[in-house]
Amino acid sequence: MRKASISLVAGGLKRAVTAGFIAAAFAAVAPSAFAAWEPTKPVEFVIPAGTGGGADQMARFIQGIIVKHNMMKQPLIVVNKSGGAGAEGFLDVKNHKGEPHKIIITLSNLFTTPLATGVPFNWKDMTPVSMMALDQFVLWVNAESPHKTAKEYIAAVKAAGPSKMKMGGTGSKQEDQILTVGVEKATGTKFIYIPFKGGGEVAVQLVGKHIDSSVNNPIEAVAQWRAGKLRALCVFDDERMPYKTKVTATQSWNDIPTCKESGVPTDYVMLRGIFMAPGVTKDQTDYYVNVLKKVRETPEWKEFMEKGAFNQTSMTGPDFVKWLEKAEQQHKTLMQEAGFIAK
Repeated sequence: MRKASISLVAGGLKRAVTAGFIAAAFAAVAPSAFAAWEPTKPVEFVIPAGTGGGADQMARFIQGIIVKHNMMKQPLIVVNKSGGAGAEGFLDVKNHKGEPHKIIITLSNLFTTPLATGVPFNWKDMTPVSMMALDQFVLWVNAESPHKTAKEYIAAVKAAGPSKMKMGGTGSKQEDQILTVGVEKATGTKFIYIPFKGGGEVAVQLVGKHIDSSVNNPIEAVAQWRAGKLRALCVFDDERMPYKTKVTATQSWNDIPTCKESGVPTDYVMLRGIFMAPGVTKDQTDYYVNVLKKVRETPEWKEFMEKGAFNQTSMTGPDFVKWLEKAEQQHKTLMQEAGFIAK
């Protein structure tokens, strides 16, 4: 009996040890076998706007940070698809249902393009990932302009009469023209609005004096401002930008007054967000949420935010969806007032 008893104990011990090895081996394999999703081929990063503008600059900067810090194993390939005021890019993503290897950076043409053109697209046709920031708009003139303040410039526009002064912006019936109409309604002025493909081109046109003013984003005109070629008159927001480091020899972003301070009671901020195709899984969405969170935590991103004078609000999940719903309604109202809704 004793011998049998020992044999049973030994057999039990052997089975326990064997089971332990199996469990350990399974545990070693489990992380790779059941790891969270990640891309298995190159990821296309769509920009629904032209080169040189704010969306293009931000997308390429995000790409650079991801490469520098090795945040993705697969390449991130930037592609501009600006046709139809961004409709080309949005429809491309919409039509790749369930494709996790495609992301898109959005601006407010996410709302304005379908409303203005009637193109069969809505932001709900994609999967919201992350609000990266909100972008400001600044009223710019050429540095050689005699107008030192927004109040002086608006007075000059009024004195010149309707449709005499040229306001440049990106696209037709998009953010820049909507904002221009807002300025006209708030001040009783009337501009000739001239559309260009991107904010970079708008800044060049203003430096060349082919237009009298623009409502460009800070990042789209900062190089020309720093070089003394452009003058910033006011920012279209409720508060001044918080950045106090000098950008030019004499001015920081914080030195630019709000347009309301300057007698132009108009404000507008623009989305800079990332979306995916419809029909992707939560794991796939979470992968990009986490990568973009790491991007925002880098010192390079913080420096980029300050240089471009961004509002650093960021959101994901239900909060982002609620913001998008509200923003869509605001744009619909603004575009109805401007007469820009497609019939």
